[in-house]
Amino acid sequence: MHTNTFRDSPAPNVNDLDRFYAVIPAGGVGTRLWPLSRAAAPKFLHDLTGSGSTLIRATYDRLEPISGSRVLLVTGDAHREAVCRQLPEVADENLVLETEPKDSGAAIGLAAAILFLRDPDTIMGSFAADQVISPVEKFQDAVREAIYTAATGKIVTIGIKPTHPSTGFGYIRTGEPLVVAGAPSAHSVVKFVEKPSREVAETYLASGEYNWNAGMFVAPVELMLRHLKANEPELYEGLMEIALAWDTPERVAVKKRVWPTLPKIAIDYAVAEPAADAGDVAVIPADFSWDDVGDFAAIARLSSAKEVKDVKVIGEGARVFTEDSTGIVVSDTKRVIALIGIQDVVVVDTPDALLVTTRAHSQLVKNAVAGLKEQGDTDVL
Repeated sequence: MHTNTFRDSPAPNVNDLDRFYAVIPAGGVGTRLWPLSRAAAPKFLHDLTGSGSTLIRATYDRLEPISGSRVLLVTGDAHREAVCRQLPEVADENLVLETEPKDSGAAIGLAAAILFLRDPDTIMGSFAADQVISPVEKFQDAVREAIYTAATGKIVTIGIKPTHPSTGFGYIRTGEPLVVAGAPSAHSVVKFVEKPSREVAETYLASGEYNWNAGMFVAPVELMLRHLKANEPELYEGLMEIALAWDTPERVAVKKRVWPTLPKIAIDYAVAEPAADAGDVAVIPADFSWDDVGDFAAIARLSSAKEVKDVKVIGEGARVFTEDSTGIVVSDTKRVIALIGIQDVVVVDTPDALLVTTRAHSQLVKNAVAGLKEQGDTDVL
């Protein structure tokens, strides 16, 4: 396999930016956002914050100043039409459609393999389609630093400076500063750590040595594939077989045959963690605000929607009456919703399903999805 020879500490080479290709994995249903987010219309296809832009469109727009039209999009077959409607700029050969969900190892690995066979010097950056980030300028600065660092032969993650002891995110333990021209923030990574308990998260925060893992990776495609081959040879072989057929008339037939046989594994376990153990991972600690919009409490926090007497109301033409109430209403219907004397409520009204919970319980919405599935009520999922 082609191997690049990377220099130890190059002068910042603006040409490295021209090697960059953005990869946007758009997967995951977002079960904590049911009934708004569903298998047929997952959360990245919605404008959840009232910004006027869906999450996937916003992701594309903040990467475009760096990547231009060099964007590869990975999503499910079922979302092809909706995604193409929202991102008409993405060329057909850069739209990677999964026949079934296989986790991030296969999704990001296939993107790396396709890009490698087109140009082995490519530096890819993987950015999930369902995150809310601001200000975009700080994000773009961090991505540029990550590209310069990746060009020295590192898999680079963008870490988010933690603002509270979150138990919902994985963490990155940051090591020594690296000397990388054009990337003053670059540090080595000691290791990735799983979602901690509250006590452990508090010690991470106090130490100042940890960043949240936002799942953003920037790396030379050759290095990604080298680690994938070493750690998950079966996945690597299958992905290379699909990639070799990608820009040929055999694309669909080979993908249909090979994709269902691929092992399911997250990119963190397949590549990032073993690469960190090998000393091949760096981090750019960033201080932009970042949210993965995991539940309705997050939507209430992030949304710029109007408030009707202490209740945040999201939805075009929503008809809401409130008295002595607080919380959030998301309406996809013309039905009148009246809240009287109820605190901290979450109401999500769609034509065929109604959710009523509280902000404190918004993480548990996924249990409703699991329960409805067990009952056989799959028509609303």
